[in-house]
Amino acid sequence: MAGQCRRALVFSLYLGISFAPNHKGMPIIETATATSFARRQVVTARNITGGWFTDFMLGGLNYQIEHHLFPSMPRPNLRRVQGLVRDFCVATDLCYREESFVESFRQIVHHLRYVGAASRVQAPLAPGGAARPSAAGGGDVRPDGSVRNPV
Repeated sequence: MAGQCRRALVFSLYLGISFAPNHKGMPIIETATATSFARRQVVTARNITGGWFTDFMLGGLNYQIEHHLFPSMPRPNLRRVQGLVRDFCVATDLCYREESFVESFRQIVHHLRYVGAASRVQAPLAPGGAARPSAAGGGDVRPDGSVRNPV
């Protein structure tokens, strides 16, 4: 039983590490928003750079933009169409995002910190009018997305 739990934990961690960098922190386009198929697929995903090792570890899904545009294309071919897709994005003014594995997680943490701080509710004032830190840890979001007084 313990072996099954360990395998499930390792597999879950691997899946999270494989899928999170491609989508988390990227724009969300509402279903009702009128936009082209290409724009919807390209701006909501990012590719992960890193060479053959990244290709191997992520099974080719580090070419997430190409995967979204050509979902039935065999994964080994996604790398082959990357140049064509990148050129198309430049020609049609679509933002083609490519980040390293580490940079993608840095952006995810920044995004989660920003939305978390923006959703905090200020606690009631303490006696004498002094503000109490919120139950969620306090902090205000600055215009640059950083958090003032983070815990």
